[in-house]
Amino acid sequence: MDDITPINLDDWQPILEQHNLTPDFINQISGNPHDHPTIARHEIHRATHHIPFIYQHATTDHPDVRTWADSLITTTRDQTSRIVPKVGQHRSLLLLGPTGVGKTYQAYGALRYLAPTGIRLAWLAATSADLYANLRPRTGIDGETEFRRYAHAPLLLIDDLGAAKVTEFTEDVNFRLVNHRYENQLPTIFTSNVLPKELAERVGDRVASRLIQMCDRVVIQGQDRRRQVAA
Repeated sequence: MDDITPINLDDWQPILEQHNLTPDFINQISGNPHDHPTIARHEIHRATHHIPFIYQHATTDHPDVRTWADSLITTTRDQTSRIVPKVGQHRSLLLLGPTGVGKTYQAYGALRYLAPTGIRLAWLAATSADLYANLRPRTGIDGETEFRRYAHAPLLLIDDLGAAKVTEFTEDVNFRLVNHRYENQLPTIFTSNVLPKELAERVGDRVASRLIQMCDRVVIQGQDRRRQVAA
């Protein structure tokens, strides 16, 4: 892993404090690509450049999301035998609730919360609509290679599962992706506007059954934050 020069951590101060870390600690330059500060700088740098702008200040202010993230950290540190701690097998997270209550905010907040911990996350994120678009057959793109990129990601975020129109193609993608991550216990963060009782209807019984077994489920309630901001 290449070292990254010191970075501005003003936007990360609240998260660093949650982990009892300081900007000076993260910005230590030791030349060791395997130490905590180097990995943390890499993950913070990646999050800063790949998390959508609107979620650049997202935080995990929901206690159940924070509990899931803390469990992932503990499990990784307890079970890893690698020089660089990498995310391994762990339960997934399913965030349910109506539009605009902050599910995606919490999901990206979890990724930001995990970034400074010294764990190599190698996360990948996409909306379900972008996932399907990226996997549709088209010239010059190997759909199976693209599918494996999502299926094998150490940590995956799929936003708005069940929002797209149900077709044979979307059903097949949903099942193959969820089943692979279920069988291999690869941690995944799913968000969905679907109510718990409607989950099977929107994503199918096989997918819903696996999601229930593999995920810690968090139902987020409240008003549509986007409409409140617009008002």
